[in-house]
Amino acid sequence: MEDWDGIVSREGPTVWRTVYRLLGNRADADECFQDVFLGALRLARRQPLRDVRAVLLRMATARAVDRLRVRYRRRDREMTADWDNHPSAGASPTEHAEAQELSARFRDALADLPPKQAQAFCLYSLEGCSYQEIAEQLDTSVDAVGVLMHRARTRLRQLLSPAEKPA
Repeated sequence: MEDWDGIVSREGPTVWRTVYRLLGNRADADECFQDVFLGALRLARRQPLRDVRAVLLRMATARAVDRLRVRYRRRDREMTADWDNHPSAGASPTEHAEAQELSARFRDALADLPPKQAQAFCLYSLEGCSYQEIAEQLDTSVDAVGVLMHRARTRLRQLLSPAEKPA
């Protein structure tokens, strides 16, 4: 039997950072956070969890990306994350607006990636997981993670590159 109070207190901050960074919205992050732990609890009742942290991070990434997809399908573009709404010291209104626009475009682009690419990219870039850790979490090879990362970066570059301006 797992000590879920201990797991939540130990792994909760990491799960929270993951979902909040991806969703950028406290209400969505709260719901996703709860979904992750409920899903992990249900999974633990069916089978023993080898690596609780890995399971939680994978579920957090997958559920947050799914929630992003739903958000953008509905075109509900609420961008209320604290770090999006407060300009940094010395930032001009133009710089702040550009940062908000880039953040929204990044979330859009991330939601357009295939699920495994998005998960690999987020685990590597946001959580600092190694390719080996990602391979274990996604139940694939390290080489496959390399391919996922390459494809994710290529697609994100395409989606985030400035649009061609008509001459």
